[in-house]
Amino acid sequence: MTSLEPTRGNRRDASLADVIEVILDKGLVINADITVSVAGVELLGIKIRAALASFATAAQYGMEFPSGTNIETSAWQQAQILKETCPQCGKQSAADELLEVSCPWCGWQSARASARLAATFAEALPVQVAMPAR
Repeated sequence: MTSLEPTRGNRRDASLADVIEVILDKGLVINADITVSVAGVELLGIKIRAALASFATAAQYGMEFPSGTNIETSAWQQAQILKETCPQCGKQSAADELLEVSCPWCGWQSARASARLAATFAEALPVQVAMPAR
C-alpha cells in the first residue's frame, strides 16, 4: 500500500495522487485572456477564470462558491475549523484541541497543555503547612 504523503526532492517520482494532493491543499488559479484579432480588429475575446482547490483551502482564501452550495452540512462545518499538524504523528486536528488539550491521534501534548495540566494538579493537591512548635 502506498502512502499519500507529499514527496520531497526528486519530483520525477511524484505520482498523480501526490500532484492532486498538493493542488487541493495549496489551490490552483488560472486567469487567462485570449484575443483573436486580424489587422488590429478584435474578432474573438475569451476570458478564463478558474480555480481548483479543496473546500477547506477555498474557504481559507475567501473564494466564492457556486450558487446552491449547501454550507449547512457537517462536512462544511468541519472544513471551517482551523486545523494544525501534530508535530509527533503528522496528522491534522483542530488547532484549539491540539494546543489546549492534546492530539486525538497520538496523545501528544503541547507545552501550554502540559503547563495547564501541571497547574491543575498543583491546585488539587492539599497544601500542608507546618506549625512552629511552642
